[in-house]
Amino acid sequence: MSKKKDSVFNFEESLANLESLVSAMENGALSLEESLQAFEKGIRLTRECQAALQKAEQKVQILIDENGSPESANFGTDSDDGANL
Repeated sequence: MSKKKDSVFNFEESLANLESLVSAMENGALSLEESLQAFEKGIRLTRECQAALQKAEQKVQILIDENGSPESANFGTDSDDGANL
């Protein structure tokens, strides 16, 4: 793997790691020291994920501000406009 690829934050991977840590802690599979390390790592992953979500939300807001408010689309099956695709 390239060094540049390693430095890019991967939200899905971080979330999977966080879920794995929580599962291991809930199952009691870790020693006290391992649990503390997992907790510290979990806090870091949580903060990184929250920051990534906040950044994505800001990007969406900027796009909405630039292009006007989004219009909702009716994807229901009540109409005959291609609902049976």
